[in-house]
Amino acid sequence: MAELPTPLATPPATQVVVDRRVLVGYDNYLAAQRAVDSLSDAGFPVEHVAIVGSDLKLEETVTGRMTNGRAALTGAGSGAVFGAVVGMFLGLFTSTTMSFIVLVLWAALWGAVMGAAFGFINHFFTGGKRDFASRSAIVAGRYDVLVAASHLDHARAVMEGAPGPADTMVVEVPPSAGLYDPAAAQPTAPDHHAVTAPAASGHHATAAATEPATPGHHAATEPATPDRRA
Repeated sequence: MAELPTPLATPPATQVVVDRRVLVGYDNYLAAQRAVDSLSDAGFPVEHVAIVGSDLKLEETVTGRMTNGRAALTGAGSGAVFGAVVGMFLGLFTSTTMSFIVLVLWAALWGAVMGAAFGFINHFFTGGKRDFASRSAIVAGRYDVLVAASHLDHARAVMEGAPGPADTMVVEVPPSAGLYDPAAAQPTAPDHHAVTAPAASGHHATAAATEPATPGHHAATEPATPDRRA
């Protein structure tokens, strides 16, 4: 009896790692988006480009004060839109245009009423712990435009020649660079020694002209007045 061939083992799935290098970094997403767009306009293969955000943080922007009335009004608007969509869907099964319009209006009205009720109740039971409205978004501290290592030189050439608005670039100082000292960066001048000309024969060079003291003369001092007693 012939032996059945042993099935080959399926190799485990391996993750393909792409060597990407940082082309440029910005402190906002719009600047990184414009950089990629300029690459695309120049015909660069942007499928080798990626935008990576780092230093992620949650940013919550307060839009205003929230009260029971405003909560009800916001709920009414959302409910009216939802009711109108449902009414248009149900109106497809009506036979006349008037029936369709009336159905949409009634659905929007009931949606507004129910939305206002739910909005009021929801905010009322918070007990005043959140009396403000806000919107949240996840933002990054910096955005790096990464390019595959094989296309890095091409991307740099395109970025240097592409005109565009000047954006603030994020430049990180390498950890090994340390602090920049302007005094230490200046070149030190070599030490120079004063060159003195050889003295002529019979003459001596003097560093400073001083008046020689006359021999035999002492500094004149005022004689002391004898003590006179009354």
